[in-house]
Amino acid sequence: MYKDNNKMNALELRQHGADFDLKMTQLDLPIPRSNELLIKVEYVALNHLDASFAVKGFSQWQYPHILGSDAVGTVVEAPKGVFPAKGARVLFHANLAEQGMLKQFTVMPNHAVSELPEQIESELAVALPNSGRTALLALEKIKLQEGDTLAINSAQGAVAHFAIQYAKKQGAQVFAFAQKPHHKRLKKLGADFVFDCSKKDDAICAQIKHEIGPDGFDCVINTIGKESVVQDIQKLRFCGRIACLNGFSAIPEELLFEKAPNIGVVSIAGAWLANSLCAQQHLCFMGETLLKDIESGAIQAPEIELIEFNVESVKDTLQCLLNQTCTKRPVVKLT
Repeated sequence: MYKDNNKMNALELRQHGADFDLKMTQLDLPIPRSNELLIKVEYVALNHLDASFAVKGFSQWQYPHILGSDAVGTVVEAPKGVFPAKGARVLFHANLAEQGMLKQFTVMPNHAVSELPEQIESELAVALPNSGRTALLALEKIKLQEGDTLAINSAQGAVAHFAIQYAKKQGAQVFAFAQKPHHKRLKKLGADFVFDCSKKDDAICAQIKHEIGPDGFDCVINTIGKESVVQDIQKLRFCGRIACLNGFSAIPEELLFEKAPNIGVVSIAGAWLANSLCAQQHLCFMGETLLKDIESGAIQAPEIELIEFNVESVKDTLQCLLNQTCTKRPVVKLT
């Protein structure tokens, strides 16, 4: 039983930096408070943000720090009358300001978890929270409507995997910008047009004008941030809408006057950092939407690759995530 020695294995990052200074250690089991669940963590999905923050750090982290935000596990303790009950498989996303999920047990508020349907495998479900919820929030931010033209830059990533599919469900026309090897997959997901992002900007602009005319896109989802946001605003129509996933650099005043863009910033971490119970519950509902749509076949889940729960495997995965797009979502198996 898990309480035999009140200890658990955890993979800790001893300090931030490009060498990924990881160490396997033993920690005390966490103790749940009222309305918190004690969960045996079984799968943790790693993503680009895990690798990025491992290198540059985060302002609210103390070291050693445990990485990993997306997880699936089984409830092993639940207060009487609290749902989900003991034995339920649950999906959840960690608070960025607190310790992550690369550990054998964790505690989560009951309102922040989504129970898995029996038909969905745990290792598949764990690839949904970060990228799937981010995609849904981005589409909310830009108030996507039927008939809108939507552009997604760096569309080979995990967020675009879901954004393309949900945008098509809402009746939008989707334009994806991605590296050539990903074009076939993105078209399968539903992208109407796929552009080679390695081409010069002038050539791409000519293609866009040919397809939608000179006015520009109704909406853009920018996944890269910094200077690329300025380039994407230039591709918007007047009063177009843009959702920014990774912040942005200074935007020239002349461009703001010319385009008058509606700019939205997307951060699922904000639900926790702002201590917003309403936002946390909203994310939970989004998790349930994702699970329902995957179960019904309305949305296609990304492919996964199982990773062993040890220092070398996780370090290699973080290095890969930092330097390239992983076609298959890396998932650490803890059990």
